[in-house]
Amino acid sequence: MSSRTLRRRLHHGDVDGKSREHFETSGLDSLSEPLLGEHDYSENSTAVSALEDTWDDKRKKEQLHWTFLFSQLIAQWAQWLANIVLGSGSLIGRLVSLPSIALHRQNNRILPPSLSPLQEERLRNLRERLEVPFDGSKIEHQDALRHLWKLAYPDRKLPALKSELWKEMGWQGSDPSTDFRGGGFISLENLIFFAQKYPESFKRLLHKEDGARAEWEYPFAVAGINISFMLAQMLDLQAETPSSLAGIRFLDLLAEDEMAFDNLYCVAFQMMDAQWLAKRASYMEFNDVLKSTRTQLERELALEDISSVKDLPAYNLLR
Repeated sequence: MSSRTLRRRLHHGDVDGKSREHFETSGLDSLSEPLLGEHDYSENSTAVSALEDTWDDKRKKEQLHWTFLFSQLIAQWAQWLANIVLGSGSLIGRLVSLPSIALHRQNNRILPPSLSPLQEERLRNLRERLEVPFDGSKIEHQDALRHLWKLAYPDRKLPALKSELWKEMGWQGSDPSTDFRGGGFISLENLIFFAQKYPESFKRLLHKEDGARAEWEYPFAVAGINISFMLAQMLDLQAETPSSLAGIRFLDLLAEDEMAFDNLYCVAFQMMDAQWLAKRASYMEFNDVLKSTRTQLERELALEDISSVKDLPAYNLLR
């Protein structure tokens, strides 16, 4: 994915009957910031905020790394003891197995194990999906938008591709195609997958049915684009081979499920809404909620015995 700088104006107009203000934000296709949230535009405060975020990310990665290394040492010791005392063919010897991820150190980076041909193929296919920009002039992309509307509102008339009705789904303006920008076509595919695979959860989030909602809610569709961004960054998918802890654990999930990214997206969306309700957040706090969601998801991916998305504790939030 490229790292060209984007300038965009966010105008969340008349969602849920409320008129909105205008905000400008800059970001990278590499998704250094989500598309929503409150920003201070002075040069000094921006630099300080970026530096603080960088250090926070480093501290979190270091904590996760050392926690994972410690669990590796314990697992290796247990395996050695089982083999010596009870023999490699014993029940305990079979039950106490080494984690599937072999970690190595090189230039302070976590290196993944060798990928199987299946993992390589699926990772390559996912990276190709991530590189496809949304193009409002393509018929297949237009059809995908129409398909999303039919899934979201099966009993309503399909609007034109430019219509004020799209704001009801949580697009920033009357033309959804302007909201993708660096998001790419995969973010639309993620929304469609969510609506098809977990229709009850999708509609509950779309219509904000759970909990006590804020007067100024996050716009559903644009929040979904943010989550696609966040996942691509968290899983280190812009790199040739993921080397973050979450990215390496994701490779195991990908080996089990070709649609692991899309399923993880649905978990992350549901998790974000749960964080939103727990924090009693409002529109301007979306940035913080998304960061909390990422932190929680990284922790769950670092848990032992996670071999598929369905093993994640947060998967139980989906219906």
